[in-house]
Amino acid sequence: MKNYKIAVIEGDGIGREVVPEGIRVLEAAARRFDFSLSWQHFNWSCETYLSTGRMMPEDGLEQLRPFDAIFLGAVGYPGVPDHTSLWGLLIPIRRAFKQYVNLRPIRLLEGIKSPLSDRKAGEIDFCIVRENNEGEYSEVGGRLHRNTDLEMAIQETVFTRQGCDRIMTYAFELAQARKSHVTSATKSNGIVFTMPFWDERFSAISKKYPLVKADQYHIDILSAHFVSHPDRFDVVVGSNLFGDILSDLGAAVVGSMGLAPSANLNPEREFPSMFEPVHGSAPDIAGKKIANPVAQIWSGAMMLDHLGEKKAARAVEEAIFRVLARRDPLTPDIGGKAGTEDMGKAIAAEISAVAAKV
Repeated sequence: MKNYKIAVIEGDGIGREVVPEGIRVLEAAARRFDFSLSWQHFNWSCETYLSTGRMMPEDGLEQLRPFDAIFLGAVGYPGVPDHTSLWGLLIPIRRAFKQYVNLRPIRLLEGIKSPLSDRKAGEIDFCIVRENNEGEYSEVGGRLHRNTDLEMAIQETVFTRQGCDRIMTYAFELAQARKSHVTSATKSNGIVFTMPFWDERFSAISKKYPLVKADQYHIDILSAHFVSHPDRFDVVVGSNLFGDILSDLGAAVVGSMGLAPSANLNPEREFPSMFEPVHGSAPDIAGKKIANPVAQIWSGAMMLDHLGEKKAARAVEEAIFRVLARRDPLTPDIGGKAGTEDMGKAIAAEISAVAAKV
């Protein structure tokens, strides 16, 4: 029996509530498809930072390196600045393990009401491919003349040919397996060096895929099209910042941040990849046990797919879709009154029920 070693970082807030439901569902899938998952928990969080001064130990990355994948809940909590929590845990993992692809599916599912009143299930189905290692999220810059009238802050954006080419190549390869359409998010009319360079690389890579339709939009009108014409899109590729913002907007148009999974991928599989929901730690509802676990569970399905357990991954996705379609149970963010555990148990039971029928 194949066994996979998974590092688990529940993190902060609702991460501690949704991760156990993800594990519950993935264990049900493992039993059905005859493989096993060995979970090792790492108690790294903002609470850890407040007690030790670090989000993770100095050798944290070395501790994670031997695992097949990383299953992350959420990072961030009041009292710890967001840049401290992000740069102390999430970004070091993404960069040290060359997880340069951040893949975020956006899909309107049966049983879920979109805030866009005329949209039906299946009409919105696209993926955001976010560059995950460079771009606007760089460490180049600094502060001068602190606490004076002359104070200034400088932050530099870094685009490399390698970074642009590999994320765009991934986007085109993904589109070939979907609807053969890639859209680039740009802002080259206002950002005069980095974004024209991004456009040049997009044009060069698109020429290698003549059967894939390629177009580009400035980020402002692209955001508008996400609302007015979301059915136009298949694969949207964007820089670190643009991809980050667009994926939250995409999640909103399909009903809830609680339905938005993601994968931080090292496509070459030199290092473990990391799987996490798009939503944050949601301190406003943490502890109430009403957080929607679907994004965490769906991220787990993406993890199984990456590990090669594709039938199990599809089974988890289909179980999610069936539970949402019958609208029982549903958490408050999508119109119900159920708790986090209720949703997790229902999805796990769906997997087991299908296995029993087979």
